[in-house]
Amino acid sequence: MTHILVVEDEEALADTIRYGLEREGYEVSIAPDGRAALQRFRADRPALVILDLMLPELSGLDVCRAIRAESDVPIVIVTAKDAEADKVSGLEIGADDYVTKPFSVRELVSRVRAHLRRVEMGEGSTGSDRALRAGPVELDPDRHEVRVRGELVPLPPKEFALLEILVRLKGRLLRRDHLIAEVWGADYFGDTKTLDVHMKRLRQKVEEDPHRPTHLLTVRGLGYRLVD
Repeated sequence: MTHILVVEDEEALADTIRYGLEREGYEVSIAPDGRAALQRFRADRPALVILDLMLPELSGLDVCRAIRAESDVPIVIVTAKDAEADKVSGLEIGADDYVTKPFSVRELVSRVRAHLRRVEMGEGSTGSDRALRAGPVELDPDRHEVRVRGELVPLPPKEFALLEILVRLKGRLLRRDHLIAEVWGADYFGDTKTLDVHMKRLRQKVEEDPHRPTHLLTVRGLGYRLVD
């Protein structure tokens, strides 16, 4: 049974999320604060983490940073409606997605399914792909490895998936809605800010000067493309 860790200090909301996930057949554990979250994560090794950012003991951002340092597990952060900076900060340090309070459990469950499905698709690779190259990037889908100018660069799953599409289709304009559907799933409910933050993180790892990119280019109002 697929295990999901819910990190939420509001007991009523945590129980509601647990109920919605368990109805879908997931096994769920709850952590009420940041320190307990890391303990549960290391003990249970869940397939996905739902992480509130406003937590006692240890902030959600610190928990996200610690989890990402040791695992590529998908992380969906939960933020307050007006916490725009927290959303961006969470995505920049490795979260894969976010939902804003108040949210419907149905929407959250849909996102959980989409993230887990993409992880399963990645694990089910047939091993037929060879290393791909574009600009300074060499990407090996089989080993899930990326090298930039010869140096191994670790990438979380969503960054890897996004870069793989850009490398495979180098030189082509890839529209925002296409990239979101390919990386986050056609049933993704969020806005496009998630894509922009992931592209920013990729530029920091690929470009010599992320503020003046020469490979990962924005086509204003349309999308992105990767060029040699």
